[in-house]
Amino acid sequence: MPRLTTAEATVETLLRHGIDTVYALPGVHNDPLFDAFYHAAGRMRVIHPRHEQTAAYMALGAALATGKPQVFAVVPGPGMLNAGAALLTAYGMNAPVIGLIGQIPQADIDKGHGHLHEIHDQLGLLRHITKWAERIRSPQEAPTLVSQAVWQATTGRPRPVALECALDTWAKRAEVVLPDAPLPRPAEAIDDETITAAARILGTAERPIIVVGGGAIDAGAEVIQLAELLEAPVSSYRRGRGVIPSGHRLAVDMPVGHRLWKDADAVLAVGTRFFIQNGSWGIDQNLKVVRLDIDPDEPERYAKPDVALIGDAAPQLRALIAALPKHNRPRPSRAQELKDHRTWLGERLSRLEPQISFLKAIRAALPEDGIFVDEVSQVGFASRVALPIEKPRTFLSPGYQDNLGWGFGTALGAKAACPDRKVLAIAGDGGFMYQVGELATAARHKLAVVVVVFDNGGFGNVKRIQQERYGNRLIASDLANPDFVKLADSFGVASFKALDARQLEDCLKKAFALDAPALVWVPHGDVPSPWDMILMPKVRG
Repeated sequence: MPRLTTAEATVETLLRHGIDTVYALPGVHNDPLFDAFYHAAGRMRVIHPRHEQTAAYMALGAALATGKPQVFAVVPGPGMLNAGAALLTAYGMNAPVIGLIGQIPQADIDKGHGHLHEIHDQLGLLRHITKWAERIRSPQEAPTLVSQAVWQATTGRPRPVALECALDTWAKRAEVVLPDAPLPRPAEAIDDETITAAARILGTAERPIIVVGGGAIDAGAEVIQLAELLEAPVSSYRRGRGVIPSGHRLAVDMPVGHRLWKDADAVLAVGTRFFIQNGSWGIDQNLKVVRLDIDPDEPERYAKPDVALIGDAAPQLRALIAALPKHNRPRPSRAQELKDHRTWLGERLSRLEPQISFLKAIRAALPEDGIFVDEVSQVGFASRVALPIEKPRTFLSPGYQDNLGWGFGTALGAKAACPDRKVLAIAGDGGFMYQVGELATAARHKLAVVVVVFDNGGFGNVKRIQQERYGNRLIASDLANPDFVKLADSFGVASFKALDARQLEDCLKKAFALDAPALVWVPHGDVPSPWDMILMPKVRG
């Protein structure tokens, strides 16, 4: 058995699980861990940003872009809290992020002595925003707990996990047993009776519809096959975008899904919280509901469905496809119907200018396999219903936390994990300034992310609400901004300025050709609201 420190055992176990990159900020609590990273040079890559929030956001971006577990490391107390927003976002987005969090000396934890970065019940705090969190107390425990962390993050419903370790424990040395392989994944169970019940509901329906979320992202082929068997439109929003290509004849954006909702007689919801449909659009006795989710708690969270399939989307859908022919009725093509709906959507979206023209410019410049990172901004909101997406894991959107400032760091992580693909992040002037210092990270680590800063000089949503609901009593909604071109130049990052969509497309093509970090500044005025295309009214029930 090798004789290793806790830190060395942690690093070796991560490597044995195929994890070769860590996004990390150093600090005294984690000095032995970073020394272990140093000695693993050539096998373990360390990317250090300028803020703990970005370390965790980078791990999140890498996890979303690849579907594989990703690791960040930060100091305790303020470091952990700084990373907390990203952990919370990863929890909401079902992303396999693993946090390595430092601690004060082990004997002093929760004693209130006033150690540097001491915080009461850090482990308890972590358990509120992760799926699973534990403390490494010895070198011998490290391999087992790291293996469990990877297993917890990636099996069942993927979610973030965390391991904390005291600064003196990191340096302790002992003989350890390293794992030969990752822990086995649980076998997929197929309930034939439930599959048959689902096949009967969907197969006998006249106007079925499919709703997909992030849980369907690795089951695109199965979703398409089933949709074609049922002649069922597939509605997606945010995390579900790209499960079925936007160009597929049965793919519909959420506003069209809303139009189809009132006449549907059966719905299959795959890997989605189904919150918008349950909570806003309405469900009644004339709509049969089949839900498929890997989390057994999810299907009945709002209302009990007619049938609940529990398991991973792809194998469950394959079983459903095999059972369907016995029950499936013939249906006419819905091509003309969906074409008419898309024409309606195009007319509605044409009112969202200049957002739609900006998105067309982005789509023209970004390859189909390029990764687009949505940000909480006026263009970002429009992108969720208007930007065509042809491949899974190419539209990254921050889920129900919808937290301002998540985008640039997330995009840097996506680029670090997918160096051969183009990555484009958008941001408003408000959100971008949360992580503006990470231009230094992009330059230092040569992460060729192109960020587009749409600058309207304020918090656009806040301002609109104050204008429309509070008698135009404006407060704390205006912003003083730098010249973003000069700012990027000062970091050694290529910069461009675009005043309209045509110039934006031209600037983006030039920026991508550089294969280097770049910023495009797009100053603009007030824009029309996209919210009537997102927050749509109840139509049944």
